[in-house]
Amino acid sequence: MTRVPVARALISVSDKRGLTPFAASLVDLGVEIVSSGGTADHLEAAGINVVRVEDVTGAPEMLGGRVKTLHPRIHGGILADLGKADHRSSLMDFGIQPFQLVVVNLYPFEEAVASGKPRAEIIENIDIGGPTLIRAAAKNHAWVAVVVSPDRYHETVDALARGGTTAADRENLAREAFYRTAAYDAAIVNWLERTTGDRIVLPLMRREALRYGENPHQLAGLYAAEDTSGWSARSDQIQGKDMSFNNYADAEAAWRLVNDLPQGSVAILKHMNACGVAHANSVAESFERAWACDPLSAFGGVVAVGGELDAATARAISPNFIEVVIAESITAEAAALLGQKRNLRVLISPQPSDFDLDVRTIDDAFLIQKRDAVVVDASTWDAKARVPSPSEQADLELAWIIAAHTKSNAVVLVKDGAAIGIGAGDQSRVGAAERALAKAGERARGSVCGSDAFFPFRDGPDALAEAGVTAIVEPGGSIRDDDVVASAVEHDMALMFTGERHFRH
Repeated sequence: MTRVPVARALISVSDKRGLTPFAASLVDLGVEIVSSGGTADHLEAAGINVVRVEDVTGAPEMLGGRVKTLHPRIHGGILADLGKADHRSSLMDFGIQPFQLVVVNLYPFEEAVASGKPRAEIIENIDIGGPTLIRAAAKNHAWVAVVVSPDRYHETVDALARGGTTAADRENLAREAFYRTAAYDAAIVNWLERTTGDRIVLPLMRREALRYGENPHQLAGLYAAEDTSGWSARSDQIQGKDMSFNNYADAEAAWRLVNDLPQGSVAILKHMNACGVAHANSVAESFERAWACDPLSAFGGVVAVGGELDAATARAISPNFIEVVIAESITAEAAALLGQKRNLRVLISPQPSDFDLDVRTIDDAFLIQKRDAVVVDASTWDAKARVPSPSEQADLELAWIIAAHTKSNAVVLVKDGAAIGIGAGDQSRVGAAERALAKAGERARGSVCGSDAFFPFRDGPDALAEAGVTAIVEPGGSIRDDDVVASAVEHDMALMFTGERHFRH
């Protein structure tokens, strides 16, 4: 294994975590350190000898530090292909010494944006020299190792102690470096385009290799930005088999639904559609009432708990076959109980982040929209028939949230704080209503209905009324709204128009 020894390193970093012991280790290994600005000040204050960049270039820093490393005596030493005689000759002619190690991390642009700093300060945090150094070293990784993260300091010192970096070391570091500059530029583009949306760049890295996709013949992985704040990257899987593609898809749908509901609610999903949702006096009761909605469909589903998963809930869950349980927290007793089901995946997760892009593919293009936000403000709803009773109103609000999280066409029946029948993904709205009624059976009498979009004909409301449904919430907006209103009046149903549709395809 051929190694490239390191005699000379350029260090210029904004993130100074672990810098002093790293640089001290380099010096102990006989490495000369060239540095600039605040990095040089930091190292000198720690008693580490450095050669200042301006002493190498013969030119002082300019323009408030905007120009310091952009010089042939720096970049010539980084970019020289030492396998070529003419490159070696040029270095000798100009008295340039080569670098074998470049350690750079960038101005904290992303942090400046996230903290809401003024535009001028954000602009100043756009690094120019840093990305140039990184790209130069990464291009010339045949001869130069480039380190862009303090996480790589320890392994870099280990490699140097063994005689230098290997070709595999340098290529791996170069891949990470090019990703870092790509992600950095993406953050700048997305900030500049934040008001227009004309251009979006999403830098993604694989967080987890999955066994396969929706089906065994499909390759799959979980990808996210390096600085992701999403729940999937920050979850703690405390037990169970590895998560699959379908597990993640269902868990995402379940977790978003339950986080739109009051604390203590439980949602059970299968194939990204709810098959049970409830909000009761305890989490255990919420689970039992959610499971009772459609036990056949709930078999092998995902259970999302809004709040802490306690022992009583764990006892209620345990007799059933469930693939995934996701909750904000879990008691020690509940964890011990569920631990007896070795294959059950249990995730303890933060709430979903505020990332608001919904991305889908069509061939090699992408459909991108703002994620649908489900906000219930019943004061804006318009009563088109009789006004619902307080208990009907509470159930209508729950039905509206569930319908918004259910694949269209969606009709949801709710009674006493629990879903009792869900018709999802039907090609017609009356079909969705009929499926919801079939699942509810006799429980439909006295229930309310939520529909994600308007009823185009009165056949849906008529079927609901005949089964004993007493109230409906839907967006309105059909050319036949008058027929739907007439049906509600004839059957003495409450009918609320929200003015907002929640299609989900």
